[in-house]
Amino acid sequence: MASTPPGNRTMRVHVVSDVHGNARDLPRAGEGADALICLGDLVLFLDYADHSRGIFPDLFGAANADRLVELRTARRFEEARDFGAGLWAGIGGDRRAAIEKAVRRQYAELFAAFPTPTYATYGNVDMPPLWSEYAGPGTTVLDGERVEIGGWVFGFVGGGLRTPMRTPYEIGDEEYAAKIEAVGEVDVLCTHIPPEVPELVYDTVARRFERGSVALLEAIRRTRPRYALFGHVHQPLVRRMRIGATECVNVGHFAGSGTPWALEWTVNAGRG
Repeated sequence: MASTPPGNRTMRVHVVSDVHGNARDLPRAGEGADALICLGDLVLFLDYADHSRGIFPDLFGAANADRLVELRTARRFEEARDFGAGLWAGIGGDRRAAIEKAVRRQYAELFAAFPTPTYATYGNVDMPPLWSEYAGPGTTVLDGERVEIGGWVFGFVGGGLRTPMRTPYEIGDEEYAAKIEAVGEVDVLCTHIPPEVPELVYDTVARRFERGSVALLEAIRRTRPRYALFGHVHQPLVRRMRIGATECVNVGHFAGSGTPWALEWTVNAGRG
């Protein structure tokens, strides 16, 4: 491996997505890096690999979680919603308040685990209005915004597009496209969801196509960032592919792997 020329230095950034409650590995995710980037989905509502973990089984038990996963995997979304509604009716009280209380417990632990500096955006299961309460001075939250790290410009767009799953932070196509447009030309485009490419949006375990963004795909082709980084699809058919000049990378399911994806580049002398 060639050495870095005198006066230059190597920047290293670690990237995670789909943390889903993994507070055990999160404090170490930034070790050896100049910064950590988080692409969202901090909350663990229901672990599809272990149905006993998450907010849903905590409230309703693993057996009911088994049934919900069965219905969703079979794409029987109306039945899944009716099943969930029946469970909520059985416990009484305010559904939103119960969920928010559980989410707050997770956020308190997860935001405290972020190393400094961390740059983060929202996933589709997150609750953005709560983030400002838990993000410390070392965590910068970005959505439809840009930041410079080591001489490269990083753009961040959070959230997901509307689906039958109706997760908390799903937005319309036009609103999402406006955020992509606001970011403009960047070196690294960071989103929670992937561009709308079949190989990148198909989950081989859930056996379904997740929603990717056409606006994101068009922006990649038009603005040609060096990298497009994303998560959302936990077990994609393809984790990495080139679209024109851009390397598109699913950074992995951090809840399952506990390992960040690493990005390195050389900073020229005098540029930071």
